[in-house]
Amino acid sequence: MKSEEMLGSKSFFLEVIVLALLSRMLVFVVEGDTHYYDFVLKETNFTRLCSTKSMMTVNDSFPGPVIRIHRGDTVYVNVHNEDDFGVTIHWHGVKQTRNSWSDGPDHITQCKIEPGTNFTYEVIFGNDQEGTLWWHAHSDWTRASVHGAIVVLPAEGTTYPYPEPDGEDLIILGSWYVGDLNEMLEEDLSIPNVTTPKSDAYTINGQLGDLVACSGSETIHRWSVDYGKTYLLRIVNAAVNSELFFAISQHNLTIVGTDGTYTKPTVTSYIMIDPGQTIDALVTANQSPSQYYMAARQYVSFDPTVTDFDNMTATAILQYRGNYTPPGIPSFPTTLPSFHDLDSALRFLPLLRSLASPEHPVNVPIDITTRMYITTEMNTVNFTFEGSEISHIAASLNNISFMDPTSDILLAYYRHIKGVYTTDFPDYPPSSYNFTGDDWPSSITKPATKVKVLNYNESVEIIFQGTNMLDEAEDHPLHLHGYTFYVVGMGRGNFNNETDPKWYNLVDPPERNTIVVPKNGWVALRFRANNPGVWLWHCHFDKHFTWGMATVFIVKNGKTPETSLLPPPAYMPPCTVPSPIRLEDFVESIEIINTSPVI
Repeated sequence: MKSEEMLGSKSFFLEVIVLALLSRMLVFVVEGDTHYYDFVLKETNFTRLCSTKSMMTVNDSFPGPVIRIHRGDTVYVNVHNEDDFGVTIHWHGVKQTRNSWSDGPDHITQCKIEPGTNFTYEVIFGNDQEGTLWWHAHSDWTRASVHGAIVVLPAEGTTYPYPEPDGEDLIILGSWYVGDLNEMLEEDLSIPNVTTPKSDAYTINGQLGDLVACSGSETIHRWSVDYGKTYLLRIVNAAVNSELFFAISQHNLTIVGTDGTYTKPTVTSYIMIDPGQTIDALVTANQSPSQYYMAARQYVSFDPTVTDFDNMTATAILQYRGNYTPPGIPSFPTTLPSFHDLDSALRFLPLLRSLASPEHPVNVPIDITTRMYITTEMNTVNFTFEGSEISHIAASLNNISFMDPTSDILLAYYRHIKGVYTTDFPDYPPSSYNFTGDDWPSSITKPATKVKVLNYNESVEIIFQGTNMLDEAEDHPLHLHGYTFYVVGMGRGNFNNETDPKWYNLVDPPERNTIVVPKNGWVALRFRANNPGVWLWHCHFDKHFTWGMATVFIVKNGKTPETSLLPPPAYMPPCTVPSPIRLEDFVESIEIINTSPVI
C-alpha cells in the first residue's frame, strides 16, 4: 500500500475493508497489494471550440485520474457524487472475478449513485490481466466526460514479454460536445426517428489540438522523447460513438497488447481502434529530432454518401528533446487513413495474434457446448401515443431490443425476484434471410428484457452476424463485461457454418473484451463461462446501446464456494429512479406494444 494513493482517510478505508470482509464472510482472499482511491464527481468548467461549458468530471480532471497497479492487486474506489444527477462507474475490461456487484452498468448490476451519496467499488482483476484497461461512467452518456485509464503493470518481480521500454505515455481518445450532451440526448430521444447527438470534435488527452478554432500552444498534448529510445504508448478509445484511425508522422507503431492481454509484436503505420478498445504499442524515436503530429480521425463505416459526421481531426505533438530549430508546422502523418477508407480498416482487423507463450498461454475452448448465432440489426419499434401508432429508431440482437427493467437484474437474480426479466433470449434470429442483402423481413423489433442463462464452465461459441437491415449496415463494436474471449474467425458477407469454421484460428487467436462486427460481415468468438454472475453484452456505440443493442448473460454458480458469485456488499445504491434512456422513455406516457410479457 503506497501512501501517495491514500486520497481519503486511512481510518475510513479500514472501516470499508472490515465491512467488505464481514459481508463476504471471508470467502475471498486478496492477493497482491491493495490500493485505495477517492473519485469525487462534480461539475467542472472547460473551454473548447471558443466556448465554455460545465460538465461532470472525476476530481476536476478530463480525462479522469489514472489507476496504476501491478498484476494481482486489488483496488477499492470510493465514488462520492457531488453533482446533481445520478451515475454509475464501470471498470471496462476488468474481469471482476465472481464480483458482478462492482461491475457498474446502470440497472444491470446496480442502480445509480444518487447526488449526495457515495458507493465503494471493489475492483477485482483477473489473475492473468496485464496491460491497459480503462474505467468510465455507465449511465446516460456521461462517460463522454467521466472516464480514465487503468494501467496494470507486470507482477512484482516479473517484467514485460518484450524489452522493457525507456518510458511510456497515455493517449486517451475522446469526444467533445459543445452543448450539454445529456440534455441534447433527452431532446433527440423524445422525437421519433431523430438520430442522437454527434460530437463536434475529438480529443487527445482532453485537448482538441491546434487544427481547430480558438486553438493554440496550450490546447495540444505534447509528448517529449529522446532520440534512440523506445517508449510504450497506451492508447484508449473513449469516444462515444466513433471508431478512430490513429497514426504518428514518420513513426511506426509495434502493437504488443490489446484489452489487457499481450499480442505477438505487429508493426503498423496506423491503427484502427473501436470505442471500448485499448492498444499498447511500442514507438522508437528514430527520426530526425523535430516535432511530429500524432493524429486521430473518425473511421466512418456507414453509408459513404452521408456527410453529417464529425470530420474534425484531433492532434497532439511528439517532440524530441535536444537542440534543433522547431518546424513552423509539425510533420503530419501521411499514413493516417481517410474517413471512409474501408480497405485500411479491413486490413487492420485481422493483424493481431495472441502471444501464446508458456508464460502467457491461450486456452481456446474446443468442445463447444453452447452455440449462438446473433444478428446485429437496426430496426423500428412501434408505440401507441395519444391514440396514434408511431415508430421510432431501434436496434436489436436477434430482433430483441433490450429494455432496462425497473430494478437491477443482478439483485433480482440473487434474491430470486420474479417479474424483472425473462430467460428466453434466443440463440438464433427469428428468421433466416440474406442478412447482408437488400431484401429484408419486417424491421419491427420486440422490446423486452430477455437474458441468456449459461451453466458454469460451459464452452461457448458465438457468431455475431452484421446485417443490412433498413440499409443501415455499419460496424458494431460489441463488449462483454466480466470476460475476455478469443476471436477465432472473421469475414465479410454471411457466415457459412460449413466452410468458414475450417479457417478458424484455434492456435493463437487474439483475446479481447471488445470486438467489432464488420459491416455486412461476421465475427466468431469463443470463451469458457467460468465467471459466475450477471454480465452485460452491448454495442459500444452509445447510440446503438441506447436504442437496445444489448443483452445480458447470467452465468450460474459452480459447485463450490470458489466457483460461486460472491455475496453482495453491505450497501448497494437503491433503485429509486428509472433508467432514463431506453426505449420506454422515448416519449413520455407511452404504451409499448409488441412487447414480450415478463413472468
